Amino acid sequence: MHGFSYKNGELYCENVSLQSLAEEYGTPLYVYSAGTITDHYTRLDKALSGVNHEVAYAVKANSNLSVLRLLATKGAGFDIVSGGELFRVIKAGGDPAHCTFAGVGKTREEIIYALEQGIYSFNVESEEELRYLNEVAKELGKIAPAAVRVNPNVDAKTHKYISTGKSENKFGVDFEAIASLYDRAATELPNIKLRGLQMHIGSQLTSIDPFIEAVEKVIPLVTALKAKHGIEFWSIGGGIGIVYQDSLQSGTPDWWASKNESDRPLTIEKYGQELVPRLKDLGLKILLEPGRYIVGNAGVLVTRCLYEKKGSAKTFKIVDAGMNDLIRPALYEGHHEIVPLTEPTDGLTAKVDVVGPICESGDFFCQDRELPVFNPGDHIALMSAGAYGFVMASNYNSRRLPAEILVEDDDATVIRRRQDLEDLIEGEL
Repeated sequence: MHGFSYKNGELYCENVSLQSLAEEYGTPLYVYSAGTITDHYTRLDKALSGVNHEVAYAVKANSNLSVLRLLATKGAGFDIVSGGELFRVIKAGGDPAHCTFAGVGKTREEIIYALEQGIYSFNVESEEELRYLNEVAKELGKIAPAAVRVNPNVDAKTHKYISTGKSENKFGVDFEAIASLYDRAATELPNIKLRGLQMHIGSQLTSIDPFIEAVEKVIPLVTALKAKHGIEFWSIGGGIGIVYQDSLQSGTPDWWASKNESDRPLTIEKYGQELVPRLKDLGLKILLEPGRYIVGNAGVLVTRCLYEKKGSAKTFKIVDAGMNDLIRPALYEGHHEIVPLTEPTDGLTAKVDVVGPICESGDFFCQDRELPVFNPGDHIALMSAGAYGFVMASNYNSRRLPAEILVEDDDATVIRRRQDLEDLIEGEL
């Protein structure tokens, strides 16, 4: 559920009108609901009660300092994938000792920085990386805490670009090779502390079945590693999906109640009910690495319709946001529900393409979609844009990055100002 709904004919974020924000701050404009972020974090943390655990937010989903600060105040740990993300976490008041560093291509500079800051663990993706980590730690006279990422070869049945747990994906070490790798590391790599095991099978999973399959497959392995090498944690990854198709409606309990259990997307309560009994007796700290689940439905991208272009084959609604602002539809056909900021009352719809101003045919937010009628000058919201939205934005076509707003009840705060033209060339000679 989330904090976006129509009130008195206008779309609101919590208790703030999105139309008022668009008029005051301009568009394109990202708007986030603080209450939704904290609610999702709290519910996930509660769902894992009964297990020694930590919720480590995946910073790559939305790395704005104010979002990180909000989660840090709630006690979240952080899953990072670059030295820059670690820097952000520290600037936001997060504790490096509650950070795990993932990613297949960590550089020497990043490793040194993370060791100096005292992170909890490096999540290592290959034997070569583990050996290099040992080498750098030895040079610094430090012991590097590490967990190897196991690839359990479980098909998460998600989009191929966000599948990570199959043997053909670039992530992790083959399941069958993990035990021998830990044996070699224990005897050959004196500057490595084998602190845990990590896995992650993919993103945007809306069924519990792949999670159960992966956990049950890896339990014997993690149990053996604990007995032989004394590991203390098991990171079971993230990947819990959110509602994109009916995003606005899913903000209410009634929408969830109206669904048959077989048709209902995976709830965090169901996730906890199925996994906690399988994890609670392992004697290991369980790390969870959610990103999209925490912030995805907590944000929208507000944009204004500039023109309507009617051709012989299509009707295009041209808006002032582009693929540089939100690339998911162009990158992997990501769906975002599109709703007017003024609540439709006449029931009129039209089949349209909503496109941006970028000089690319891939610059679209939807194609041939039946939408409520809106006209030039009207504002619309692209729902479920809180994750992998602004963080993937760019200055392509020399377009300025949009502003970001965080709403807390009645208050709206600018948490990133819109770039000006001078910002576009900062650093260039």
